[in-house]
Amino acid sequence: MDDPRCDERMLLRTVRRFGLVNRAVSGWGAIYRSRLRPYLRSRADELREAPVRILDVGCGGGDVTLTLARRARADGFAVEVCGIDPDTRCLSVARSRPSEPGVTFRGAYAADLVEAGEEFDVVVSNHVLHHLSRDQLHELFAHTDALGAELALHNDIARSRTAWGLYSLGILPFAPGTFLFTDGLRSIRRSYTLAELQREIPPGWTVTSPAPFRVIATRSSRTTGGV
Repeated sequence: MDDPRCDERMLLRTVRRFGLVNRAVSGWGAIYRSRLRPYLRSRADELREAPVRILDVGCGGGDVTLTLARRARADGFAVEVCGIDPDTRCLSVARSRPSEPGVTFRGAYAADLVEAGEEFDVVVSNHVLHHLSRDQLHELFAHTDALGAELALHNDIARSRTAWGLYSLGILPFAPGTFLFTDGLRSIRRSYTLAELQREIPPGWTVTSPAPFRVIATRSSRTTGGV
């Protein structure tokens, strides 16, 4: 999928089905409940003045972007959620989904927003880290800080033989006509273990494993008072 010459029809089918994969394996429901919702609660008084701005870096087909916006709105929080991705093909899928209040999609890199002087309260990403070189990984952490995020949540796969084996079997019903099988296994091979990612994070960040086969790099400058 990282190949700009890949079959576009298969790519678009893959991006559309990412929603199913993310619901099954990414754990954003638990991340929202344990990390993002407590943060939004801590901002409750301020939300009367302005909504919390959330940035989803590398949003792909936009399913995580929309999920976070819907959950926050269902809990009564005022948010503006922006999904960015430099791939116009992925953005076409995101923009084709039913619109949601306060949600926008833009063709951009995080570096573009830093250069423009934009700021966000929360910066998240899903399955982006393993696509980055070591230098690009460090740039993402630096850009997250430069965007002024009080809460950062970079969620990804944790590499393991067990994850590789389970995925290779579980994805089969959803894979025909897509890159889900080959791209997913390649992503697992390229992903970090918990210990590897811990060695790469800058000061002030932490890496944990919130669920089996998952890693999340986080930074928070606000005490939320728990779940």
